[in-house]
Amino acid sequence: MSMPAMKSEAAVAAPAASAPAEIVTMTPKRAPVAEKYIKMAKETAVRVIPPLVVLALLLLFWELACRRAGSALPPPSRVFKETKELIFDPFFDRGGIDKGLFWHLSASLQRVALGYSLAAIAGVALGTLVGQSVWAMRGLDPLFQVLRTIPPLAWLPLSLAAFRDGQPSAIFVIFITSIWPIIINTAVGIRNIPQDYRNVAAVVQLNPLEFFGKIMIPAAAPYIFTGLRIGIGLSWLAIVAAEMLIGGVGIGFFIWDAWNSSHISEIVLALFYVGIIGFLLDRMIAIVGKFVTRGTAAN
Repeated sequence: MSMPAMKSEAAVAAPAASAPAEIVTMTPKRAPVAEKYIKMAKETAVRVIPPLVVLALLLLFWELACRRAGSALPPPSRVFKETKELIFDPFFDRGGIDKGLFWHLSASLQRVALGYSLAAIAGVALGTLVGQSVWAMRGLDPLFQVLRTIPPLAWLPLSLAAFRDGQPSAIFVIFITSIWPIIINTAVGIRNIPQDYRNVAAVVQLNPLEFFGKIMIPAAAPYIFTGLRIGIGLSWLAIVAAEMLIGGVGIGFFIWDAWNSSHISEIVLALFYVGIIGFLLDRMIAIVGKFVTRGTAAN
């Protein structure tokens, strides 16, 4: 091929090489944030919708079953009508025990907070002792197994005789009711610490305090929080029952007073609040346990 011909081919090819590339329009992908929120909404719907459907069916059945004349229990519509003041004004205080539900629930929660906190501290300490020491387990475990079978209200007359006041008696009943699952689960968790952990602690020569804080408690935390969750439920059960007998301000006494006044709708409303608060207390301990144990505690 001659040189002029090669030059003309190069001249022709040059403009083609420099021609602008074709622009391809692509549909933008959905933002990752939007996908995340859609996924969260779907997960929430899966968790929330089934309980709401069951609750709606239950209320419908309750309404149809109790609406007929002569029914012993009021239907939901009547409960709402008769307890409207308590629902929309829970903060009223007319003196004495004539208070809104907020004050009754607040008094009960204060007693539970104090009694349960004491039980949590003593239960973890005793459970650690029983789980770590063979002699302590042999000496204390049979005693704990006997005492934990005593019903909560059976302790109330003894506590009233000892303290001669309803407030500390109720706190003691909460304490003595909720401490047993905390002790037992903590002891089981301590006994189930892997031997490898103990070997590592011996190699690095941890002192007893360091072993307790860095090995023992983190390893047993899932068991401890299982006991704490059981304990908080028992605490709430115990205070409602104890307040029915000791009187004063509290949700248990409110239920008993409503029964004596034949206000069945008020009892139904109070039971609804008792159930909701019990559920929230359990969820609160579960969330704390999940955070502390990095998701290894039962949810």
